[in-house]
Amino acid sequence: MVFITRRASFSAAHRLFNPEFTDEQNERIFDKCNNPNWHGHNYILEVTICGHPNPATGYLTDLKDLKKIINENIIEKVDHKNLNTEVDFLRGIIPTVENLAIMFWRQLEDKIPNGKLFKIKIYETENNFVEYFGEPVEIKIFDYQ
Repeated sequence: MVFITRRASFSAAHRLFNPEFTDEQNERIFDKCNNPNWHGHNYILEVTICGHPNPATGYLTDLKDLKKIINENIIEKVDHKNLNTEVDFLRGIIPTVENLAIMFWRQLEDKIPNGKLFKIKIYETENNFVEYFGEPVEIKIFDYQ
């Protein structure tokens, strides 16, 4: 079994808040990430797939193909966007880096032609990142209207 990883980056804005919480609860829980005027991050996304290389090519998958899959299904949809308001597959979801990892997995899991999606890793900052390995997780969807 081999594991290959493709890295991509994107910049996006978001606001962390739960509409069921009071303003005071949102401020206490989400702190500066609760800014009603949004704030942004320069994210780094790593997508790892695993499997057995094709004996004829030595590739598990061509990294150009993996790059295209990541770009079409995630990067083009989130780069320079407001994650709360402009990304259909994130609508109604608190856009924490944890929830982003889960939702990005869902965008990619059935699109990997060779091998299997193994891990999504997202750096929100240089020091903070999340890894997700595909275990089913329930995400609450809010009506932010």
